[in-house]
Amino acid sequence: MCTTCGCGDGEVKIDGEDAHSADGHAHEHVHADGTRHTHDHGHEHGHEHAHEHRHSYAPAHSHAPGLGARRMVQIEQDILAKNNAYAAKNRERLADRGVFTLNLVSSPGSGKTTLLCKTIEMLKGRRQVTVIEGDQQTSQDAERIRATGAPAIQINTGKGCHLDAHMVGHAMEKLELADDSLLMIENVGNLVCPAAFDLGEAYKVVILSVTEGEDKPIKYPDMFRAASLMLMNKCDLLPYLSFKVDAAIEFARRVNPGIEVIQVSATSGQGMDQWLDWIEKGSADAREQRQQNVDALRRRVAELEGQLASRKA
Repeated sequence: MCTTCGCGDGEVKIDGEDAHSADGHAHEHVHADGTRHTHDHGHEHGHEHAHEHRHSYAPAHSHAPGLGARRMVQIEQDILAKNNAYAAKNRERLADRGVFTLNLVSSPGSGKTTLLCKTIEMLKGRRQVTVIEGDQQTSQDAERIRATGAPAIQINTGKGCHLDAHMVGHAMEKLELADDSLLMIENVGNLVCPAAFDLGEAYKVVILSVTEGEDKPIKYPDMFRAASLMLMNKCDLLPYLSFKVDAAIEFARRVNPGIEVIQVSATSGQGMDQWLDWIEKGSADAREQRQQNVDALRRRVAELEGQLASRKA
């Protein structure tokens, strides 16, 4: 549960399957301070996330006697620490395969899915793309992605307003991620909570549509501060709008001086080559890191073999 917005526990499903079913069944206990402790009884099948405890918490405005601000801060720190541990595991698994991973975040209606579909089509023959799709309900966006030929898995968060690293870890186990490929995570449409939740991605990419206000970056600074790249989308509509491009970029760099900006349009193709070049550079970095890890492992094996041989001598 998110202590920022107060979203409650929902039934999380991955491609229509209860995300907890792989772990067995859950029991929930409500404590006097309003916390709900969910204990999963995992089955012995070797699943990475079995035998897990999850805690979800009542929001600050709920009827939770004695749950003050200090307690809420501690709760949020605990939630994020646990999420970050899962994210680190995801990142390690992705790095081992050289998979370049992006977390696409935006408000609803920014054109994320259309832009993603166009990106996949333009990368055909150049880069294998796999998609994890996040929505509260329906699998419509995942079906749109699959229509491009790219493998996609749908996470439905129920009442949850963002993906977390645990959900993404489960989804990754259901996907066949090729070495040196590209994984795109399309987060739930929300400019608040996804900013705080690391999924194990290399970068967050925030998408700002020109049909939104140019002041979004200073209204939702945490998201733009967390992002490495801002894609200013639907730029083909600029002649019909009063959107101020320079102001939007200035606001974004006010909260994040290092953020890169690319103006794009999936409809006209504007900026798409620049966006693909940015992806290719990140993919090359991921491949290089994977090779460095392989080389380091080989050196370590050779070192151990040498030590063993000297002992036998």
